[in-house]
Amino acid sequence: MFHVLRNLWRLATIGRALTRHDALFLIEVTGGGRLLAKFLHLFADSRYAALRPGQRLTAALQTLGPTFIKFGQALSTRPDLVGDQVAADLSELQDRLPPFPAAEARAIIAAELGRSIEALYQSFDDEPVAAASIAQVHLAVTSSGEEVAVKVLRPGVEQHFAGDIALFYWLAGWIERLMPSMRRLRFVDSVHAFEESVTLEMDLRFEAAAAAEMAENFAGDESFTIPAIDWQRTARRVLTLERIHGTSIDEVDALRAAGHDLVSIVEKAADAFFNMVFRDGFFHADMHPGNLFVGEDGQLIAVDFGITGRVDKQTRRFLGEMLLGFLNGDYRRVAEVHFEAGYVPPDKSVDAFSQACRSFAEPLLGRPLHEISVARLLGQLFQVTDTFAMEVQPQLLLLQKSMLVAEGVGRRLDPQINMWQLARPLIEQWMVDNLGPQARVKESVGAVMASLESLPRLVAHAEKTVEALRYGGLKLHPDSLRSMQNGGRRNGVFPAWLPWVLVVGLLFLLLRR
Repeated sequence: MFHVLRNLWRLATIGRALTRHDALFLIEVTGGGRLLAKFLHLFADSRYAALRPGQRLTAALQTLGPTFIKFGQALSTRPDLVGDQVAADLSELQDRLPPFPAAEARAIIAAELGRSIEALYQSFDDEPVAAASIAQVHLAVTSSGEEVAVKVLRPGVEQHFAGDIALFYWLAGWIERLMPSMRRLRFVDSVHAFEESVTLEMDLRFEAAAAAEMAENFAGDESFTIPAIDWQRTARRVLTLERIHGTSIDEVDALRAAGHDLVSIVEKAADAFFNMVFRDGFFHADMHPGNLFVGEDGQLIAVDFGITGRVDKQTRRFLGEMLLGFLNGDYRRVAEVHFEAGYVPPDKSVDAFSQACRSFAEPLLGRPLHEISVARLLGQLFQVTDTFAMEVQPQLLLLQKSMLVAEGVGRRLDPQINMWQLARPLIEQWMVDNLGPQARVKESVGAVMASLESLPRLVAHAEKTVEALRYGGLKLHPDSLRSMQNGGRRNGVFPAWLPWVLVVGLLFLLLRR
C-alpha cells in the first residue's frame, strides 16, 4: 500500500510539472485523456505557450531531475510513440544540472578508492568542468604527474533513480493491462531496457570497461582514439581517465581556424560509426558534439561511454541489407528482410509492407543527396509498426537515435555532405565479405568443421547409451517410472519396444547435428 501511495504522490508531482509547462499532449490518446489535458491546460504557465510541444516537454523533464532527463533522452529514440518533431526536440535535451559541492566529490573519491585526495592526486580542481544528471567531472594531476579527468557520481542518484524506475514499471504495467492494443509497444520491456542502461551508467566501472573495449576495437586506428583508463583510480562511483586536448566537433569556426579539413572529419566520423556498428557490433550510443572532439592532428577523440549499444551479427546483416535496399530502391528486398528477421509477423503481406516502405522512402530519397537522412528513414519505418503489428526492437531504436545524432554532427560540419554516402562503399564491402559467395562457403565449411569436431563427443555419448542399455538399462527417476506405468495402465499394455524407439530416435537426432 505504501508504494502505491508513494507512486501516486510522485505522479502528482510529475503531473504538476507537465501541467505547468503545458506538456500533457502525450495523454491525449483517449477521449478521457483529451478532456483532462484540455482542462489542465487552463493552469499552464503562459511563458511556454509559444514553444513547440516537444520543447515544452523537454523543459518539464529538465525540472523533474536526473531520471527524467535520462527518460527524455530515451524517449527521443521512440518517434513511433511521440512523432518525429517531438523526438527531435527531446534529442536536444541537455543533460546539465547545477554542480554538487567539491567537498562531497572529494569525500566520495576518498571513500571509493580508500585513499586521501592528497595521496591520489598532486592537484585536484574543485570547480567541475562538466555537471550532468548522473555525475560531474573534475580535472586533476595524479601523484605520478599524469593529467587526468575524474568523473564522480552524483550523491544520492541511485536512490532517486530506484524510486522513479519503480514508478515507471507501475505505470507501464497499468498501461499494458488497461490498453491491450498498446502491448506490442512493449512498455514493460522498454522500462526494463531503460533500467539496465541507466544502472550500468551509474556504475562507472562499466563505463571504464566500455571505453577499454572500444579502445581495443580501434587499436592502431590513428583517426579515432579513446582516452586511456586509470584503473587504479577507478571504482563504482569514480572514474579516472586520461585528460584529452581537443576542439569540440561542433565548434566549426575554431576547427577551420586551426586548419582542419572539415570534409576529412566527416569522413572519419562516418568510418568510425560504420566500424562500430558493422565491424564490431558495439557502438557509442551518445556521440553528441559534447562527447566528440578533434585532436591537434585531426583525429577524432570520443569520451563518455556511459551509454553504449550492441548489435549481434545476424542483426547487422539484416540492417546492412535493409540500408542497401533503401539506398538502391529495392523495397521488396527491404520488406523481405523484415520478415526474415521476424520483425513483422508472417501472416502479414510482404507486398503490402513493400508498398508501405516505398510510400515513405520515395519522398525522403527523392531529395538532393546531402538532404537524405537514413536515421529519419528508419524513424518513418518505425511509424508503420501499428499497421503491420511490428514488435519494437530496442537495439534498433537506440541505433536509430545514434545515427540521427551522427547525421547532425556531419551536417553541422558540412551541410552539403551525406555521411552515409561516404560510408556506402564500406557497407557494400562488408556485405560482400559477410553475405557474398565466399562468405557463405566459409560459413558452410565452418559449420561442417564444427560438426566434425563434435562427432567424437556424440559418438562417446552414443557408446555410453548403448553400454547403459546393455548393462542394466537406462536409469530413470522413480517419478518418471510411475508416470510411465500409469500411462501404460490407462492405455493398455506399455509397449516394451518404445524405449528402443526413443533411444534410436535420440541417436539419429544427435548424429544429424
